Amino acid sequence: MVRSFALCIGMLLFSTAAHAQLEELAKRAGLGNAGGSSDSKVASGLKEALRVGTNNAVKLTGKTDGYFGNQAIKILMPSNLRPLERGLRAIGFGPKVDEFILSMNRSAEAAAAAAKKIFGDAILAMTFDDARQILSGEIRRPPNTSRARPPRS
Repeated sequence: MVRSFALCIGMLLFSTAAHAQLEELAKRAGLGNAGGSSDSKVASGLKEALRVGTNNAVKLTGKTDGYFGNQAIKILMPSNLRPLERGLRAIGFGPKVDEFILSMNRSAEAAAAAAKKIFGDAILAMTFDDARQILSGEIRRPPNTSRARPPRS
């Protein structure tokens, strides 16, 4: 599930326009730094780009074979379990391994709709400062977060 969510995030980031492309889109829409553009227009333009990117990512991934049928994002057996996978296939359990891989991908496809709501809520809560940081490439980690994994319960 964590890997699926991470893949959704990755798809969102790669499906939205790159930093330079966002700036170009903003200029074309009159949202650049040229005189008269307001902060709210810039933030609104970025929010719309993120909303469209989120919707596109969910349309691609949130359907049957959205993950499983796309070799670029298909969820495979985790690398630390590949020796076990080879052993199971060698003794005739290949179809069960295939079922497991398919079930991981189907779970990710089903989770895409939930991810859409999470991203939508985050986009709605985005401030101008958040938008400015995204456009400038200065996304900062909030001070109360760490890179360490939370303990398992």
